[in-house]
Amino acid sequence: MAPRANWKGFLRLSLVTCPVALYPATSESEKISFNQLNRQTGHRIKYLKVDADTGDEVPNEDIVKGYQLEKDQFIEVTKEELEEIALESTRTIEIDEFVDKSDIDPRYLIRPYYIRPDGKVGHDAFAVIRETIREMDKVAIGRVVLTNREHIIALEPMDKGLVGTLLRYPYEVRSEQEYFDEIQDVKVTKDMLDLARHIVNQKAGNFEPEKFEDHYETALIELINQKRAGKPITPKEKPAATNVVNLMEALRRSVGQEAAPAKAAKKPRKAAAGQKEMLMPIAGKKPAKEAGAKKPAARSQRKSA
Repeated sequence: MAPRANWKGFLRLSLVTCPVALYPATSESEKISFNQLNRQTGHRIKYLKVDADTGDEVPNEDIVKGYQLEKDQFIEVTKEELEEIALESTRTIEIDEFVDKSDIDPRYLIRPYYIRPDGKVGHDAFAVIRETIREMDKVAIGRVVLTNREHIIALEPMDKGLVGTLLRYPYEVRSEQEYFDEIQDVKVTKDMLDLARHIVNQKAGNFEPEKFEDHYETALIELINQKRAGKPITPKEKPAATNVVNLMEALRRSVGQEAAPAKAAKKPRKAAAGQKEMLMPIAGKKPAKEAGAKKPAARSQRKSA
């Protein structure tokens, strides 16, 4: 069962229209999160919406949006007024143009969504739009309204569906010049480039996301498990700083280090489908995934270590 759709409406290419649903393609809900607590009582901290001048708590029904003109002067905007300026893209993703993927500056990418037909109708029109984009080897650019704001969205085929990536507007992207202008012009010698290329060739591989491990998340899980088990927390040794200050010497040492036997390198663990599964189970409760079927004892012990 797919998660709840973030948006439902229509995908339109000229006169070809089909109902679609849009779902987030990424999630951070599996990451460890913390609550803020009162150190003295151990109780959770609660946030209240209060009037900045009187200090009185304000109920949600009395809170309105306001645009600040200057200090203590606001223009109030009601929900009804915002609904009146609703754009067509509130309910329809209109494809405006097709571009090469290489034309899209990666700085404009925000987040991806999965798009699929909504319901049992419109699958044929959806397939026509999807296969046209695939056949032309292009990215379709359209507009969609999410969280009351209109976004540019780039559509690409993926398997039987589409991936839509929200894009930033030009005013949201800072110019690189204010950061890069002070970078010094340095002449890089051929010898340096040759050594650097050698290192790159030794590290060459394929992009395989399943190999990546969130080391900080894993360290958080280990910390929580150790504290729950009542074990002492000992700080890990930090890597020693190197004294190499000559760039050519650093490159030569790097080449030698990368050529060292691979057995010295620690093989990264594959990230679990849900990192929180690696937490120790609460006493008297079974993990949700164990409710239907028991997992091998050895695996359970390894995850709770």
